[in-house]
Amino acid sequence: QLHLVESGGGLVQPGGSLTLSCAASGLTVHYRTVGWFRQAPGKERERLSCISETDGSTAYIKSVRGRFTVSRDNAKNTVNLRIENLKPEDTGNYTCAGTDRTFRTCPLSEVWYDDWGQGTQVTVSS
Repeated sequence: QLHLVESGGGLVQPGGSLTLSCAASGLTVHYRTVGWFRQAPGKERERLSCISETDGSTAYIKSVRGRFTVSRDNAKNTVNLRIENLKPEDTGNYTCAGTDRTFRTCPLSEVWYDDWGQGTQVTVSS
């Protein structure tokens, strides 16, 4: 049963921006920790960012800091990923993952996440 659904992807020109959304389906589904991942064509999935509900703390891989911003909208039960100054190398399928576990610092490694969405495609091209 799919509990996470991503949206907001599309075709964007370099330098543009996007906000991706990760929604938990069902009122009873709530993830305390949510991560974002990306898989580019022909490459392995890579970790990007995560956010913890406990204190709202976030973590990012070094290469996306300053351009990616992850946030929670608890009223809507969604986690958003804002991407600024998009580059062609940002092209890929963006997936969110959730877990009910809490951590001192949200983990970027995918091994800690239990449920996954199917992803939303982002293509950066002129």
